[in-house]
Amino acid sequence: MISVTIYVDEKQTYTGFDVAGHAGFAESGRDIVCAAASVLIINTLNAIESFTKEETSCVSDEDTGSIEFRFKGRPGHDAVLLMRSMVLGLQSMEEDSSYKPYIDIIFEEV
Repeated sequence: MISVTIYVDEKQTYTGFDVAGHAGFAESGRDIVCAAASVLIINTLNAIESFTKEETSCVSDEDTGSIEFRFKGRPGHDAVLLMRSMVLGLQSMEEDSSYKPYIDIIFEEV
């Protein structure tokens, strides 16, 4: 299962996220759940890096499927919008009865 922990502050602003695990929907290379989550997450990271001036920290491990991403300060409007878009996509996957057993999203206040 893919576990995504989204960190939010007291104002409900996203401050970062952790991703761990593999979906296990299908064999490696054919797992559409893993592919979809990866596209959403990696595109968000690339967009934040390319289209904003945010200072961030990102540590990843392809073997374990883990990513630890944090904003180093309070994120600006564009970064927040990109994060909201990623969360929307991940929540849509989690709400789909076909994919629900393969992805879990947790919101944690920091």
